[in-house]
Amino acid sequence: MIETVLKIDGMSCGMCESHINDVIRNQFKVKKVKSSHRKGQTIIISEEKLDHSELKNAISIQVTLFWILQRTKHYKTENISKK
Repeated sequence: MIETVLKIDGMSCGMCESHINDVIRNQFKVKKVKSSHRKGQTIIISEEKLDHSELKNAISIQVTLFWILQRTKHYKTENISKK
């Protein structure tokens, strides 16, 4: 088994951890994945070595999409509350 430890800045809650874990589980063949927003890291257990650039790309896309959705949601909330 191979342990891969990723440093991920920007996770702020358990939902962030879940989103990162889901992306990794869905796109890579892993035995176990656990993220911690407090430690700012994700630990992945796999049978084979994972491609770090593919991991980085998958996580970057997820973080960007989450950020866009949060900003859009916040913007709509502001517009509703001003009426």
